[in-house]
Amino acid sequence: MRLLFIGDVVGSPGRKMVEQYLPKLKEKHRPNIIIINGENAAGGKGITEKIYRSFLEQGAHVVTLGNHAWDQRDIFEFIDDAKALVRPANFPEGVPGKGIVYIQIEHMEVAVINLQGRIFLPAIDCPFKKADELIAEAAQRTPIIFVDFHAEATSEKQAMGWYLDGRVSAVVGTHTHVQTADARILPKGTAYITDVGMTGPYDGILGVDREVVLRKFLTSLPVRFQIKEGRSQLNAVLIDVDIKTGRANKIERIIINDDHPYFE
Repeated sequence: MRLLFIGDVVGSPGRKMVEQYLPKLKEKHRPNIIIINGENAAGGKGITEKIYRSFLEQGAHVVTLGNHAWDQRDIFEFIDDAKALVRPANFPEGVPGKGIVYIQIEHMEVAVINLQGRIFLPAIDCPFKKADELIAEAAQRTPIIFVDFHAEATSEKQAMGWYLDGRVSAVVGTHTHVQTADARILPKGTAYITDVGMTGPYDGILGVDREVVLRKFLTSLPVRFQIKEGRSQLNAVLIDVDIKTGRANKIERIIINDDHPYFE
């Protein structure tokens, strides 16, 4: 089974890159399942029902979220009914939505889990214990378990990768918006990368207009972040998984921007 995961989609530039390049990626790689992290898709913060549905219409099977899950007001009106939308599972008990979804792909189920780290992010429930709980549940249904770990610290992401090695098919990091060069298959068969990177503005700072960010660093005054317009990028990973064992046998980084013309 081949899985395509597209890293944090940021604002309209990111959505346009998905619209432009997802058909080409589908044609080139023939993925069986497509997952998109959409937690920054609406103006850089959160997601709307319209954007969520547009991702599904373009071919996404699952949309994951992160620390900006609640930043758009209408999320509360549709998240409980959105069968393919998954928010961090270790949010406190009782919040809307779900932290794991099961997708039927070619007579097989794939479990997709979303978790959020705690280092340099709001204090929420333990992602490691929540992972144990959900993996025990998912393993009764499928050997193919995918984890989007939305976290800030490299150490916490690496710890999660090693902690889940051999128990899940993949642990991919999101949130920090810069693709890391450490994609690998861990010894027990789990595909891992610290951060998949972002899909959106190429010439900003983590997707934000760089002049605004520089002003904040230089003055320490409050500023209003704005999505950078102009050149864009798409970052993703492609993972091949053995459908019998759930172990990954390949992970490939995908970078599409003006310096990396992927389809030329």
